[in-house]
Amino acid sequence: MTKEENISYWIESSDSNAVTMNNLFNSKNYDWSLFIGHLVIEKLLKAYYIKHRDEHYPQIHDLLRLADRANLSLTDEQKDFLDEVTGFNISVRYEDYKKEFRKNARLSLPKNILIKSKSSGNG
Repeated sequence: MTKEENISYWIESSDSNAVTMNNLFNSKNYDWSLFIGHLVIEKLLKAYYIKHRDEHYPQIHDLLRLADRANLSLTDEQKDFLDEVTGFNISVRYEDYKKEFRKNARLSLPKNILIKSKSSGNG
């Protein structure tokens, strides 16, 4: 796969996941919407990394670490957002956390992910 094909692969995969993220959000499956939202951002960061750094992207899932390795210049707010999304992605793997999340119907984080992903032209 060429560098351009690799970048396109990650962007197209992210776009496909963004559709799923939106569908899950609209059906009020907020925990899964957020889980997929993490993938949307991760794949875009990997495309950016390949484009601006190296074709051998780091095989990590921590969004902030990935952005740092890609040498992205981020605001503190953006860093906090990536850190929060990564933290949620890890926490949601545990049923007790998902149960509490669903019970409290925390909407601020999924809405932020959707708003930020849509404002960057993905979804």
